[in-house]
Formats: sequence, C-alpha cells, structure tokens
Amino acid sequence: METRRVGRSGLRVSRIGLGTLTWGRDTDEHEAAEQLRALVDAGGTLVAAAASAGGEAEGLLGSLLGDDVARDEIVLALRVGARGPVSDRRGDGSRRAVLADLDASLARLRTDHVDLLLLEGAGGPGSAPVEESLAALADAQRSGRARYTGVAETGAWRTARASALAAAAGEPLVAVEAEHSLVARWADVDLLDAADAGGLGLIARSPLGGGVLTGKYRHALPADSRAASPHLVGVVEPHLDASARGVVEAVCTAADGLERAPLDVALAWAADRPGVAAALTGARTAAQLRGVLTGADLRLPEQIRRALDEVSAERLAVGRPRA
Repeated sequence: METRRVGRSGLRVSRIGLGTLTWGRDTDEHEAAEQLRALVDAGGTLVAAAASAGGEAEGLLGSLLGDDVARDEIVLALRVGARGPVSDRRGDGSRRAVLADLDASLARLRTDHVDLLLLEGAGGPGSAPVEESLAALADAQRSGRARYTGVAETGAWRTARASALAAAAGEPLVAVEAEHSLVARWADVDLLDAADAGGLGLIARSPLGGGVLTGKYRHALPADSRAASPHLVGVVEPHLDASARGVVEAVCTAADGLERAPLDVALAWAADRPGVAAALTGARTAAQLRGVLTGADLRLPEQIRRALDEVSAERLAVGRPRA
C-alpha cells in the first residue's frame, strides 16, 4: 500500500488507515486481531485508537500490540480533548484533561507513546483556551509521549489559528482529522485550504459515509446495520436524505462502469483528494476490512472524479463540526 507524508512533516502513514470505533463492542478480540493483521499484511500502518467512554477499544488494541502485531509496525493515532458518545461529545481541552486522558489511554494501550496525538475541538465552545490546550500537546511531545501533534473535528478558522499559534511556539501541528466523503464535503469549502496553508495533512475519517456509500442502504435499512444501532445512528442518519441518495446512485453507476464495488469508488475518491494524507475506515469484521483493503488499489479516472464532484456538490454544507 502507498504511504504518504502527513502534511509537510516527516511522518508517513498508509493511504488507508484503520479505525477502531467498533472494537470491544461490536468487534471481539478475535475479529480485532484479524483486522490488525490484515491491515499490516496489506502494507497499512495507520491505526486510530477510539476513545470510547470505558476505554474498551484502547484496551483491546493494547492487548494485541506486541503479540499479534509489533508496536513499531503501526503508526498509532489518538484523540484527546473531548469526552462522551460519538453523537454528543463535549470539549474539554484543559491541560489537566488532555494530559490525564493521554496518560490513561497510554496505560490502556500498553505503550509509552503515540505517534500522532490529535486535540479534538481545539478552542471550541465549552473547551479551554486553545493556547492552554496547545501547551499541553507541546508538553506531551517534549516528554516523548507523542511524536507528532494535530487537531480533530475543528472548523477551518480554528484549525488555522491553532496551527499558527503552535508554529509560533516552535511546536508545529502536522495533521487535522475530519469527516470527509462524497456525502460530507464541508472540508472542501475551506478546511483543506486552511490545512494546506498551515502544512497540515488531512486524515479523512468516515470516507464511506458511515457505510451509506457502499450502497447497502439503497432499498432498505437492515435491522443489524450501523444505521439501526443506537450508538451509531447519529453517524449514519445525516447521510440518508434525498441528496445523499442521489450521490449513492452515482457512486453505484460509476462502480458498475468500472466493474468495481461502490465502496472502492467512494474510498478512492476520498483517499486521493488533494491534501489528504490518509482515509480512515473501520469495519465490524475482518472479512469486511479485507473487502475494503482488496479494493484499495483503485485510482479513479479523472472523468469519473469530476462527475462525482458535480453530483455531490449539494453535500458541501454537510458535516461541519460545531467547533
């Protein structure tokens, strides 16, 4: 698998990364171990530890590192600065919270450092002043607990401000993580420009729109699907409206023409956007992840890319974070 530099830093990550949001809840230890091994066997390196309320995903990932996959085989990313369920996370970027959350996560992950530490909602409503949060990131970096730092779920203006303040302090940020897919394109409006100006690479999460872009919700809502799950309904539901359905149909049409799966098309679109360092996708089972990785070699013809850009233009306003 292709690896890329994150922004203008020396950190390199795989084009496709693995999210662990379902680990410890919908994904058991056996499936998680198989997922991790499948990623590494495919040449993937980026793994994002999910900060679930009880730390289940982190604990499970930590139990696998060293036994199933060596710690130095992966680039480990972690988010701090916000707490609560996916649908209603609350910012707390205080120095106390950032460093306490980091240390607790490191203990669960059974490692002394993460490769990429991301501050969620930097300077947003309810959070600490961004200067305080950035000082905590810098402390984590100087102590060796974090190799690189960045932000997550932050609008363009706050991303640009955080990047400028960190650079002025001599501790530059290297990445911003945000939702980015054909059904959630707000990053195209101004975030990608802000990231480029600051030398940050975009980690595109949910490149399949919570599974909507695989086409599995075209005709019905399966009872065992993510959209029907209470803890993930907030992730999927925004992408089930009429304009999103039009995008899904276009993706399926393109997939038919290329003789590929719809998820291959959607993932290729997100992963190869200018400024994107990696597309971060998750799976409930190892079989699902292998399907994603098998199709990850696709590069979209320019004509199809332009057509998808046009048909998804209505989605430019979707996904913007509260911060």
